[in-house]
Amino acid sequence: MEGPHHRNSQPSGATRRTALGLLVGAPLLAACSGIQQSLSQFSSNPEAGPAGPQQQPQAVGTGQVKIGLILPLSASGNAGLAAQSMRNAAEMALAEFQNPNIQLLIKDDGGSPQGASQGAQQALSEGAEIILGPLFAGSVPSVAQLTRPRGTSVIAFSTDSSVAGHGVYLLSFLPESDINRIVDYSAGIGKRSFAAMVPDNAYGNVVEAAFKQAVGRKNGRVVAFEKYGADRATPARTVAQALGQADALLIADDGDSVVATADALTAAGANLRNIQLLGTGLWDNPRVFASPVLQGGLYAAPDPSGFRSFAGRYRTKFGGEPVRTATLAYDAVALMAALARTQGAQRFAPETLTNPSGFAGIDGLFRFRSDGTNERGLAVMKVASGGSTPVAGSPKSFGA
Repeated sequence: MEGPHHRNSQPSGATRRTALGLLVGAPLLAACSGIQQSLSQFSSNPEAGPAGPQQQPQAVGTGQVKIGLILPLSASGNAGLAAQSMRNAAEMALAEFQNPNIQLLIKDDGGSPQGASQGAQQALSEGAEIILGPLFAGSVPSVAQLTRPRGTSVIAFSTDSSVAGHGVYLLSFLPESDINRIVDYSAGIGKRSFAAMVPDNAYGNVVEAAFKQAVGRKNGRVVAFEKYGADRATPARTVAQALGQADALLIADDGDSVVATADALTAAGANLRNIQLLGTGLWDNPRVFASPVLQGGLYAAPDPSGFRSFAGRYRTKFGGEPVRTATLAYDAVALMAALARTQGAQRFAPETLTNPSGFAGIDGLFRFRSDGTNERGLAVMKVASGGSTPVAGSPKSFGA
């Protein structure tokens, strides 16, 4: 799934809301089993370096509960930078959690499935009770091959839902959460007829399935649905002609592509000011905020305040900016520390990880589904010049 990972491979002006207190403070578990949880996204690594992974022992923390953390630390380009930022965030979570009883066994997979397998093997032989990572979808199956026979859970950071399940849980920003939230919100403000333009790739396929399902659930109708490749003009004409029958138009892609798609629609005669534009968390991008035709568009994303607060603490500690996905590593480690403290021998059991109340993280509420995917409590943001403003906050709890 190439689409979404552009958002996370570099720091973004985006930000997300602080539910840190719930994870890091003592009262993680309320009397009514109200745990709350949250995490993020990458798929395949086109830039894995030729160098093999560095497997010198790296253990952080002195607790008795051992946790494996597999990241592409020696991979070249954005992958290695993201991995280092996530490693920093993991260490920050340990430092901010009061006396965590965990030890992180950090393994470098070099961005390759072989490296991930080697790192997992090493972590397991050193006593890891659960594995956090890897980052890339292509490396998840090689780790799962080792963990499944042992009944050991994996919390991976990929956005590719096809690698989830059977003991593999994804702590990432999945497009399905964004689509469900924005369609539900739109239906709540009276939108009934929807059109959409999405890229003809793996990300677009995921969006298509989630969108059609979400609209159907709200008894809405899809009046036009078009995919585009290099040519946007032809699908844009088809959608532009159908817009008279639509209340809302979804454009799901990363920032630069959203702007190009909106321009193609305008060129095809669509007046985008007469329709409610909808997007996903990938809209959290300066190019989108600067586009005149996208002003007033709505998109689902974590509330920015959590990431803002996290980024400030990260800057103070490390002297640089975190990548957007750094919060995933932070939340994963904070969750492990909280479960190790409160859940005894069942700390990483599937029933503990899939608690329906979920958990609270930097980016708000999240919970793992039994199929290994996750659900997030997201805010709805409105595009404004120079940024975005929340029009609906993140939910404080998951509905039944």
